[in-house]
Amino acid sequence: MPAYEEDLSEFARYDAQVLGISIDHVPVIKAWAKSLGNISYPLLSDFWPHGLTALKFAALRAEGFTERALFIVDKQGKLRYIDIHQIGDQPKNSVLFDELKKIQG
Repeated sequence: MPAYEEDLSEFARYDAQVLGISIDHVPVIKAWAKSLGNISYPLLSDFWPHGLTALKFAALRAEGFTERALFIVDKQGKLRYIDIHQIGDQPKNSVLFDELKKIQG
């Protein structure tokens, strides 16, 4: 999450809004963001019904937690990019910027 924070100006160049979504409840998300030095982009809670959004995006595991999942949704609401992988793995933001370039044409 801090890597996205560091590159917010680059995301802005692509007119992209960064959002974080967690299956934790709001107080936990706020404490977590504070522990990271505060995150300025919106962090959303998918706590109730537990993980429903993650489930709809095929990112919720049977054990009740999620993998790291990255999505790009265009301005028309169309899902344009999906990357779901182990929670400990984080792709470089340059991969996301390459995808945003493709979407912009």
